[in-house]
Amino acid sequence: MRIVTRPDFDGIVCAALLYDTESIDQPVRWVEPNDLQAGRVDILDGDIIANLPYHPNCAMWFDHHYTNDPGTPFKGLYRIAPSAAGLIYEYYGGRFQRDYREIIRQTDRIDSADLSLEEVLNPENYPYVLLSMTVSGRNVPEENYWNHLVDLIRHNDIDTVMADPWVRRRCDRIIDINAQFTLILQQHTALDGHVSITDFRALEEVPNGNRFLVYSLYPDAVVSVRIRYDNREKKRVIIGVGHSIFNRQCRVNVGLLLAQFGGGGHRGAGSCTVSAETADTCLKSILKILKRNEPNE
Repeated sequence: MRIVTRPDFDGIVCAALLYDTESIDQPVRWVEPNDLQAGRVDILDGDIIANLPYHPNCAMWFDHHYTNDPGTPFKGLYRIAPSAAGLIYEYYGGRFQRDYREIIRQTDRIDSADLSLEEVLNPENYPYVLLSMTVSGRNVPEENYWNHLVDLIRHNDIDTVMADPWVRRRCDRIIDINAQFTLILQQHTALDGHVSITDFRALEEVPNGNRFLVYSLYPDAVVSVRIRYDNREKKRVIIGVGHSIFNRQCRVNVGLLLAQFGGGGHRGAGSCTVSAETADTCLKSILKILKRNEPNE
C-alpha cells in the first residue's frame, strides 16, 4: 500500500494522517496534479490518493478541489472543503494515535488562504504559516525533506518540529528569500486593471517566495496571474491564478476556468500547464475572462 499525494503543506499533513491510520509499507509517491492528469504517473492497485485528481486504479481517494469530482463511486471522501487533510481527519474520526486538531485547523486556514495581512507580511511570527512555506514541489531532490517533515509531524508538537535543525535551516532560508522576493515580484509584475500579472519566464531560476505577498503589494488587484516555465527545458508553461485574499471581489471560478485549458483547482485558486507554443494564446483568453470578471458557473 502506498500514499500518493502532492508536495505542498496539505499533502504533507495528508501523508502524516494516513501513515497514522493505515498499514503503509512504502515511501510516499510525491506527484504534481498535472502529471497525474497527463497520464505520466502509474497508479497501482492499493494506492491511496490524497489532494490530487481521482484515478480509477486507486483503493482510496481523498480530495477537496472543485474540478476533481469523479462522478463515480469510490472509497474515501470528496467534498469542497478548506483542505484534503481535513477530510481525512473527518473520515477516520477517532482512530488517530495523537491529537491533530490544531494542525488540521491551521492546514485548513493555510490551504484556503484564510490568512491575515500580518501573517502574510511576517510569517516568521506564525510557526505553521512559516513551516508551510518550506514545502515546494518544484525540486524532486527535496523528497527527503518532505518525508522528514511527514515523520516529524506524526510524532511531535509544533514547537519540536520547528526546533528540528533541518526545519530551522529551511525556515531561516525562507525568511531571507521572502525579504528579496518583494523586489523580484515588483520587477516582474504588471497591473492590468484589477488583474496582477507576474511573468517569471525571463528568469533562469524561478524564486520560491511567499505566494501571498503579491496580494499585499497590489491591493487594487482582485486576482493574480503567475506565469513560469515548468522546467529548464522550457517546453511547458504553468499558469497559476488566484483570487486576492484581501480584495475579495473576483467573481470568476478559477478552477472551472482553468479546466478549459487542461488544469483545474479551487474556486479561488488553480493552475494549468500548457505548451510553450500555445502559452501566450491561452494566457490571452484567461486574462480576457478575468478582466471581464463575470461569474462563470
